[in-house]
Amino acid sequence: MKSGSMLFIFLSFFAGSIYSQQQTVGLLTYQKDKSYDGYNLIYPHNQGNVYLLNNCGEIVHMWEDGFEFHPGITAYLMPDGKLIKAKRLKNTSQDTINGGGSGAMVEVRDWDNNLLALYTLNNSKRRLHHDIAPLPNGNVLVLAWEPKSRAEIVQAGRDTTRFNENRLFAEVILEVNPYTGETIWEWKQWDHLIQDFDPGKDNYGVVSENPGKIDINYPAISTAVTWMHMNAIDYNPFLNQIIVSTPTYEEVWIIDHSTTTEQAAGSTGGLSGKGGDLMYRWGNPRTYKKGTQADQKLFFQHDIHWILDFITQADPDFGKLGVFNNRVGSNFSAAGIFNPPWDMYEWRYRMTDGVWGPADFDRVFTHPVPTKLYSDGLSSFQLLPNRNVLIHSGRQGYAFELTPAGEIVWEYLVPLKNGLPVPQGTTLVLNDNLTFRMKRYPKDYSAFTDRDLSSKGWIESSPNEDYCQQLVNVKDIHSEGKSFISLYPNPAIDMIAVYSDEKKTYEALIMDVQGRTIRKIKLQPGINHLDISNMSAGLYFLYQEGTGILKAFTKTQ
Repeated sequence: MKSGSMLFIFLSFFAGSIYSQQQTVGLLTYQKDKSYDGYNLIYPHNQGNVYLLNNCGEIVHMWEDGFEFHPGITAYLMPDGKLIKAKRLKNTSQDTINGGGSGAMVEVRDWDNNLLALYTLNNSKRRLHHDIAPLPNGNVLVLAWEPKSRAEIVQAGRDTTRFNENRLFAEVILEVNPYTGETIWEWKQWDHLIQDFDPGKDNYGVVSENPGKIDINYPAISTAVTWMHMNAIDYNPFLNQIIVSTPTYEEVWIIDHSTTTEQAAGSTGGLSGKGGDLMYRWGNPRTYKKGTQADQKLFFQHDIHWILDFITQADPDFGKLGVFNNRVGSNFSAAGIFNPPWDMYEWRYRMTDGVWGPADFDRVFTHPVPTKLYSDGLSSFQLLPNRNVLIHSGRQGYAFELTPAGEIVWEYLVPLKNGLPVPQGTTLVLNDNLTFRMKRYPKDYSAFTDRDLSSKGWIESSPNEDYCQQLVNVKDIHSEGKSFISLYPNPAIDMIAVYSDEKKTYEALIMDVQGRTIRKIKLQPGINHLDISNMSAGLYFLYQEGTGILKAFTKTQ
């Protein structure tokens, strides 16, 4: 039989197989041999459950909660198997302090979901919000809002010719013991303000000469009374320092945690000698009147963290900072790694010409089709031990794993709409399945020792139970040692990216299910972007006749 006839028979068989495998939610893509094996923790919005998923998208464990509770809005799995999560009541109409990312409670639960500790802060004076950071001593760092009155705002030197608020929510960081409710340490952003608007009011000074102070009149992005809208906090146990993300100032701040509460209210004390003033800030030097718009690197960022978890000190990125850069483009997001200029001998972050470096990111990551990754809020980024990265787009509920070569080897779409499971085949749109973060824990993480991690089903209803195994079993149709190609997104509408690990340019064919050649194309090494907008909707195959590489993709309207 001729090779063309054999190809047509295979295409016909493969077409039926692919059509039966199409997924719209849950697991979308999985190359097991290239993906980092582990378990994925998610805490989706508009419902109360925390899910632990394997790479097939199956639930292996769940911490269930009532539908009257919503995330508040993060969760962490500890090495001993305890879960620390922030939550709130769904109905917030009676709450005095409200804003996007509101919380109220921090719970500690064991593996079997028994409540071990509960800390609550939601009253007229303070309210928890967004993120928490578990500490090695069992305490927890929390973010809280603290309302300031019109009189306090004016006295702090707010420029009332440009701003006309009746109140603002100042930021507070607390170290609390969730078992006793005791506050161990606190830092208040309001203690570290500066302004150059009114010499007769508090905190008057030269902003550019005081980069450790926070300009109360910086023209931040409007988020109503939440003003600074801190959305992430992390702790470095090696340095005893805290980092927070302040997205409306479009920068991150490092604070000395070695201070006492009294020192944290001033500008002296602690290992840094700076008290509670900022040790370091990065992302937008215009906030302290240095640099220009061209120097800005962060844009309403989320998930700032030290890269310490699950990787060794031999990793070249160990100890650097990772962040999700939400609004880096008008229609795309990115993630990045950067390395602060830390001087361990002087215990400070070095400045150059009055500005904290670095000049730019060490590395930047985005989707091979950049516009497929865009979330103007939420979202997360994780460097995995195998050097892949896990990126989660929060407003899309979409996560993907990217290799150093830029190939997508795992994709997952959270299968919820407004907190309720949807059947396989559902098309979700922006904000249907909001999810603040996703984090992957290694299979050998101590929390999993002697635990039952067998499949407990799926989040989505009417799942394709064989889909993951089909992906694992499918091999590229080519000889061992030959090149490979991968396609994304798939299905695609107007544009599809083709990744090739060939070292040279070569020809390939786009064929329909009848085996007819629709187009001949040339593929360069690396990522190629193909315009398929003029092709009819249907199933197609990318085929290289010399090596026998065959990849299927679907064109939708």
